[in-house]
Amino acid sequence: MKEFVLIFRLADMADAQPSPEQIQERMNWMAGIAAQNKLADKGNSLSPVSAKTIRPGDVVSDGPFTEIKEFIAGYVIVKTDTIEEAVALAKANPIFKTGGSIEVREVLVRK
Repeated sequence: MKEFVLIFRLADMADAQPSPEQIQERMNWMAGIAAQNKLADKGNSLSPVSAKTIRPGDVVSDGPFTEIKEFIAGYVIVKTDTIEEAVALAKANPIFKTGGSIEVREVLVRK
C-alpha cells in the first residue's frame, strides 16, 4: 500500500475553532478510516498564528503564507492502494461543510 497525506485547508480562521459537534464529526470520520486499517498517522492540527515563512535571501516573514486566502489547518496520513481511494476517503470529511478543502498527495519514500 502507498501512503497519502490529506492536507486540510480552511478558508476562515474562525473555522479553526470547531464546535464540540464539529469535533465529534471529525473524530467519527477518522475512526471510520482507522476501522478500515487505513490510518497511517493521525496527524496534528497546525497553528494558524504561530508560524514563519523563510524565503531565499534569509527573508523571514510572519505566518504560513500571508498572500493566500486560506491556511493549512492540519493533516492526516492514510494508506491506500491508489490516489483515487485516498480521494474517496477525503470526500467523506466534514471539512467541506465549512467551506474547507483537502489536498491529497502521495508520500514519496526515498530509498
